[in-house]
Parts: sequence; structure tokens; C-alpha cells
Amino acid sequence: MISKADTPESYLLALPEERQLALRKLRAVLIEHLPKGFEEVMAHGMIAYVVPHSLFPDGYHVNPKVPLPFISMASQKNFVAIHHMGLYGNTTLLKWFQNEYPKHVQSKLNMGKACIRFKKMNEIPYQLIAELAEKMSPQKWVEFYQLALRNSKSGK
Repeated sequence: MISKADTPESYLLALPEERQLALRKLRAVLIEHLPKGFEEVMAHGMIAYVVPHSLFPDGYHVNPKVPLPFISMASQKNFVAIHHMGLYGNTTLLKWFQNEYPKHVQSKLNMGKACIRFKKMNEIPYQLIAELAEKMSPQKWVEFYQLALRNSKSGK
């Protein structure tokens, strides 16, 4: 379900009430807990938090005109998703999250490489998402991203 909304507010207003409440709360958590420098935008039909070109002029390697993505959130057909690019490839952060998750939620973690899926809105661990959001500044994300990009190009 890709939204054509051009603002976070219009995205949220188009959602069913239960999803709207969950994503509004997630949005508030991210805005409050993400380190200074990330910027909220609409990207790929989702509410996204990116490193703006003013902090990282190179942008996203797939399309340098696009700011570097970090976290996005969306309402999908069967779940709410948080895409956290910092979890992809950062084994320390990923292990921390996987170890902490059961302390906050009784159901099994439903996760892809960077996508955390929540089928039940009452099981979204907002406090854990807040802690996760605080763990990486834009500068640290750029450093990690550049290192991962160099390693992938050199075959490491």
C-alpha cells in the first residue's frame, strides 16, 4: 500500500483510526527521540526520517538526489512497519534490539533485514523504539553507511 500523500499529516489522516493512533504515537516517539539533524519527509509513500543533503550532500548512493534514508514507518495491509536502516548490517545494534525485544513484547519478533512488523497495534513497544531511535546520530549513521558502502564495493 503505497500512499500518494505529500505530507505526514495527510498520510496519517488517510489511515483507519486504530492505525492512525499507532502511527501518530510512533511519529511522536521518533520526533522526540531521534538525535538532532534527522529530517522528516515523505519518501516512497512512507513517513521517513533522513539525513538531509545539508548534512550529507552525497545523498543516497542509489539516487544521490534523494537524502540518505534512516528510518521510515508505514501502514501496510496486515501490519505497521518500521524500516530501520541502521539495523541492516550493524550486527551490534541488531543483536541489542533482538535481545531487548522480548523484554517489551510477549509475541515473537517479526522482522526482515531492516523491517520490523507489528500485526497487533497494542504490541508496539514504543519505549523500545524510543531507545532504538536514540542510538545513532546522523553523523554516526553517515559514517556507518559510508563504511558499509566502501566494503560492499571492495567485496568485503
